[in-house]
Amino acid sequence: MDHATSFSVNGRAVTVQAHPLTRLLDVLREQLRLFGTKEGCGEGECGACSVFVDGVVVNSCLVPIGQCEGVAVETIEALADDPRVRVLQDAFVRCGGAQCGICTPGMLVAATALVRTRPQADADEIRTALAGNLCRCTGYVRIVDAVAQACDELVRSGDAGAR
Repeated sequence: MDHATSFSVNGRAVTVQAHPLTRLLDVLREQLRLFGTKEGCGEGECGACSVFVDGVVVNSCLVPIGQCEGVAVETIEALADDPRVRVLQDAFVRCGGAQCGICTPGMLVAATALVRTRPQADADEIRTALAGNLCRCTGYVRIVDAVAQACDELVRSGDAGAR
């Protein structure tokens, strides 16, 4: 039986009708037409479906919509307005950190969480921050390099704390 759930997505109040066990991922993609969040495994192992829920990175394939009443969800689409994310995106392009694109939104969400809290992260901290995300194409070196370059650029420019 469908149930109304009200929450915000990318700063916009929404109410959706869905069975309480419907995955947040499915609501985002099918009802709200936000296709940036990807489904990789559907089991919470790959991180392709990562979004922020109340500022915390979660795998949206594991979150039932019934638990989303009143929460604030931020998807990859909203991150385009964050200047730090533009720096991350540019670094991904420069370093070859994006190839097939399935993992890229989740990697950028995880990297955004890192630069928001610890922009001066070293390579080990970057690897830890990205540990919940799988990539079948890059071997991770290029992704870690991209995040490291973005962190360096943000710290040098003084934009590490800007939002």
